[in-house]
Amino acid sequence: MKICRFQPLIAGSGTGKLTEEAQALSTPRYGLVEGEQVVGIRDAFHFEERTKEDWALNSVKLLSPCEPSKIVCVGRNFAEHAAEMGNNVPKEPLIFLKPPSAIIAPEEPIVMTPLSERVDYEGELAIVIAKKCSRLKASGDAASYVLGYTCLNDVTARDLQKKDVQFTRAKGFDTFCPFGPVIETKLDPGAATIETFVNRIRKQSARAAEMIFTVDVIIRWISQVMTLFPGDVISTGTPSGVGPLSAGDVVEVSVGGVGTLRNPVVAAG
Repeated sequence: MKICRFQPLIAGSGTGKLTEEAQALSTPRYGLVEGEQVVGIRDAFHFEERTKEDWALNSVKLLSPCEPSKIVCVGRNFAEHAAEMGNNVPKEPLIFLKPPSAIIAPEEPIVMTPLSERVDYEGELAIVIAKKCSRLKASGDAASYVLGYTCLNDVTARDLQKKDVQFTRAKGFDTFCPFGPVIETKLDPGAATIETFVNRIRKQSARAAEMIFTVDVIIRWISQVMTLFPGDVISTGTPSGVGPLSAGDVVEVSVGGVGTLRNPVVAAG
């Protein structure tokens, strides 16, 4: 099933772009995407409880599909990407955080920062947590803590990452965490493909099976460090082929079985 979070577009809005006042009147809600329809549900964690409402998919604005308390990212989880960045393959998962303030929805613009001379795309498969998760045992069923999977673009100010050594500033700018468009609950992550396109030119392509650390290992590892809460997002690392973005670009991250996350890129200011 494909879970989404959305706003119904107000009738008579013309192009579908809403004023701030109109957006305030349109309450975000959750639904299931079924073909060209969105069927209302109670929330992302009670998708079996349907409401009596439904909408045409082209009559809603898709938002980020959940509201995480944190976004935990895994670095250098593909051997070829570690090599292209001049790094060794890590012996254990390398994790860092992106702030929720960096989140934007599908189709919303990634805003370049004047503080960086190189801003890169990084297409990734992301995990959405279903229930509170802490200190999982090695024999624990990590899969039972997964609500589903989505697409994420770990936008990075590459020059600042190299300058600072640690990743917080480079990864944390506003608009540097697009994710969505939906959460797919039935995905087999081992069979998933990850692709990134810039202006319709494919830049990244890999199978999630090529990850150094599997989904189970990643969840267990992070749970030893911090408690994961329902809706928290784990981004599992980017394949090789990362590169710079420029104002005017359109970047798309596709995960087979999930869909495509599309965002334009605009200049600061």
